[in-house]
Amino acid sequence: MSEINRNPEIKYTQLFINNEWLNSESGNTFETINPSTEQSIAWIQSADNRDIDKAVKAARLAFKRGSVWRTIDASERGRLLYRLADLIDRDIDYLVALITLETGLVYMYSMEILSLVVKIIRYYAGWSDKFHGKTVPADAANGQQKLLAITRLEPIGVCGQILTWNLAQFSLAVKLGPALATGNVVVVKPAEQSTLAILYVASLILEAGFPPGVVNIVPGYGQTAGRALAEHMDVDKVFFNGSTHVGRLVQLAAGQSNGKRLSLETGSKSPLIIFPDTDIDSAVLEAHQATFYYQGQTCCKPGRIYVHESIYNKFVDKSVELANKLVVLGNLYDPLTKFGPLIDGRQYEKVMSMIETGVREGARLMTGGKRWGTQGYYIEPTVFADIEDSHTIAREEIFGPVQCIIKFSTIDEVIDRTNNSDYGLNAGVFTDDINKALVVASELQVGKVAINMHSSFRVQMPFGGYKQSGFGRVFGKDCLQEYLEVKSVIIKINDKNLQE
Repeated sequence: MSEINRNPEIKYTQLFINNEWLNSESGNTFETINPSTEQSIAWIQSADNRDIDKAVKAARLAFKRGSVWRTIDASERGRLLYRLADLIDRDIDYLVALITLETGLVYMYSMEILSLVVKIIRYYAGWSDKFHGKTVPADAANGQQKLLAITRLEPIGVCGQILTWNLAQFSLAVKLGPALATGNVVVVKPAEQSTLAILYVASLILEAGFPPGVVNIVPGYGQTAGRALAEHMDVDKVFFNGSTHVGRLVQLAAGQSNGKRLSLETGSKSPLIIFPDTDIDSAVLEAHQATFYYQGQTCCKPGRIYVHESIYNKFVDKSVELANKLVVLGNLYDPLTKFGPLIDGRQYEKVMSMIETGVREGARLMTGGKRWGTQGYYIEPTVFADIEDSHTIAREEIFGPVQCIIKFSTIDEVIDRTNNSDYGLNAGVFTDDINKALVVASELQVGKVAINMHSSFRVQMPFGGYKQSGFGRVFGKDCLQEYLEVKSVIIKINDKNLQE
């Protein structure tokens, strides 16, 4: 890796529509802020419904019958995706520096995320020519007719992709890869807090050689650009990542417009269950790392850590010790730094309010809970113990550097308590008893269970939620179906006039 670029040049701030860089129709812009310093980075063109309409029309034109994109070989779609992955890999140092500057994700973690982005896009590039329909032994009427029955897998069409502000490049890759591999076209609406690196990827899409209109990236606010995309009558599918509240609004807009297909990944309050028959030091470390990664601003963060009563006090003490050792330097590019700021002032205020609520409702604040430093949206690594299931911090997603440790007694009790939640995205179980682990995994109402770990993303394994955590899947072969229609074709075979 080359020398770290601590001051990356801002290269793109316009809308990317039909392979062109454009100003917004309104001329409006929004400001992106460095969360570590609270200083302005750049002003970015802000899309409204007119820009969204322009992008959707460009995408529809690229998807029409006879277009370049609709007629190229499936393997060529894969080649373009491989080329995009190679270009991201080529410019990874610049992109990592840009992500760190804009989002406050420490440099070492930004590098991990970009490496995963490259892997995801390459994975779906490989799928481009490997999905197909089937021949079906369909019943013939009265047993007399001879039929050839087949299915075709066809792209849905114009897909609106609404990205999260946390780990935005990851959010882009898990949507862009399968959508393009299956022959769809996309209109991407990045979150306003994390747009610059997404726009740079647009320049690489252009360099890779994708036809005009296949990928369009239109930054803007959720209530304008995001809403316009969800409501647009010529968008065939929307994939939204974000809060449960906004997810419901997107679902409503999709239904009230043209009934477009929808995938959602929304809120989470993921449980991590620690049984006494495990290596407590490994469990404490895993819980710590999963909680404070990106300052707790991830969907898979263990929002409820259930620890067996026989090891509870020891687990709490060790967790506090690790939290107090977590290095906060304010220099996100220092290899020793493992902890940065929250994304913006709004998120900072929300997390501080949740901490105050936890204290007020009677949870025991073990460490942290205050602002760190005088500049940037930093909150100290925070640990709560003696939490009741009725406490707000045990029920609602915090999305910040707050660890919630809860006591339990029996296996049946902890299964019932963990399932008593509006969410069901992710869970972890620590035990050396594989039978116990498999029983718990089968009973938890979540989309993914990790055993003797908490979060484990593997591009080959599907990931998504139960209940109010959403529906639809990313990763794996299952994800392709989110972007495909299944068409049945039945052919009557006339064999009466066959000549010997």
